[in-house]
Amino acid sequence: MIIAAANPLTLPDYIVIALYLVGTIAMGVVIGSRMKTGKDFFLGGRRLPWWAIGMSLVATDIGGTDIIGVGGAAYKYGLAVANFEWIGCVPAMIVGAFVFIPFFYRAGVYTVPEFLERRYNAGVRSVMAVCWLLFMACNLGIMLLASAKMMSAVFGWNEVACIIVTAVLVGAYTFVGGLAAVVYTDMIQCVVMIVGCLLILVLGLVEVGGPSELQDRLAEADARAIAAEVAADEAAGAHEVRPPQPGSSSTERTSLILPVDTESPFPWPGIYFGLALILSPAYWIGNQAIVQRSLGARSEFEAKASYVWGALLKNIIPLIVAVPGLIAVALLPDLKDGDAAIPNLVGVLLPVGLRGLFVAAFLAALMSSIDSYLNSAATIVSNDFYKRFVDQDVSEERLLKVGRVTTVALVAWAVAFAFLLTAMSEESSIYAIFQTLMAFFQGPAFAILLIGILWRRATGNAALAGLLCGIATSVSLYALNQPAVYEALGWQPLFRIKEPFLYFSIWAFAVTSVVLVVISLLSGPVPEEKLQYVFGWQSQAKTADPPATARAESKNS
Repeated sequence: MIIAAANPLTLPDYIVIALYLVGTIAMGVVIGSRMKTGKDFFLGGRRLPWWAIGMSLVATDIGGTDIIGVGGAAYKYGLAVANFEWIGCVPAMIVGAFVFIPFFYRAGVYTVPEFLERRYNAGVRSVMAVCWLLFMACNLGIMLLASAKMMSAVFGWNEVACIIVTAVLVGAYTFVGGLAAVVYTDMIQCVVMIVGCLLILVLGLVEVGGPSELQDRLAEADARAIAAEVAADEAAGAHEVRPPQPGSSSTERTSLILPVDTESPFPWPGIYFGLALILSPAYWIGNQAIVQRSLGARSEFEAKASYVWGALLKNIIPLIVAVPGLIAVALLPDLKDGDAAIPNLVGVLLPVGLRGLFVAAFLAALMSSIDSYLNSAATIVSNDFYKRFVDQDVSEERLLKVGRVTTVALVAWAVAFAFLLTAMSEESSIYAIFQTLMAFFQGPAFAILLIGILWRRATGNAALAGLLCGIATSVSLYALNQPAVYEALGWQPLFRIKEPFLYFSIWAFAVTSVVLVVISLLSGPVPEEKLQYVFGWQSQAKTADPPATARAESKNS
């Protein structure tokens, strides 16, 4: 049941929201008036400062999926979801800053797939470009769905209308302003969303009586839930009453480290091996929507500094997006959809005016992610497909137009995909859908990036074979873990936990690595021009815009 709609927004709330939206769109239009070339649109002309990029990285990563999805996951499973920030994001960002970003920046590329062509071959670039484009296109739909849940709860609007309104607003200023508009609006949005989430955290803790009282309220809520399950079993005439399920106790709700036998998607092996070592580094090092910002920095030093600054800011995020999910368990224990927890808290906790500020904060988070993925997906279409297969001599001005047309097409796709996701979100949390999509290919993507930079012998054909085998592994594991499949085969589920995307990434990474290493050892030597992208080898790509011959050489591996 949506409670927030019972406390509708008042005129002061609408004024706050309107001021935010008008200011954001105006900033995008002003910056967009300076866009002259594709380089301006896709990389901000390589004039972006480190402090703005760092805040943009945080704003993009939090996004609507985190405010709604992480809060919802904390409501369903507990505080272990915070590991995605503390154990996942922060270490990965530091490694990315000092190991990977220098290679990307020196190569002068627009996209991560373009870098992979330089290191390996055109086939690897094509596969990764398709993977990232599909991921970002689907993720746009996920974020629009998150917006619909919040706006429907707060405004009482139809979800379809919410999806369309959000898509048009964000698409408009991304279409005009490109990456520079994305980064500078993200900077403002970062501040707004941190303030808005802090409001929910502080007022929620006051409402429940502080951290100690919150622990007691969680225990009471869990006791009621267990009693209800037992009563349901007895009423159904079950021969054996189910014991309390792992992940349902207040102890697990407030624990960062969960046991192997938990039904939560966050058991400790998955967190330490799947998340910390594979999925998070893959996201922060290989995600075009993330890396593209640092490629627009004024220098290599500022590109690295942006990641370090973002990592420092990320330390506070779990407190302001995950803990409110636990507060919702104490105050609203009977919600059927965990993703409705934060929207409901808005109506329950916030007074007039502040409710509008939080809605603005949510819109800020949502818009910062959507604009990022729109711009990055348009960059991949323009540079990894149009420029390679349609018009290799395309002018920068023409590329700018292609990027803008692509932005419009992606907005239309995202709206359609969001409609399809509406039914799915009842069974799987928004956050789990997002992470599962990433697990399909991010383990293999990180394997070829890591081995390609650390090992001279890694060859292009081996990387392509490993990438395809790894993706096939993760998709197969997902399919074999679906009830309809393993029941038809007469098997047991491969993984006990719900939504085991962390385990998918572990196996996919391992398969990719083995295939890549074995085939490389059986292959001939790597061309000398590829070795400039190997860690510890003298890099020849010292400038932000390397000679055009580098592009031609990369196609001959």
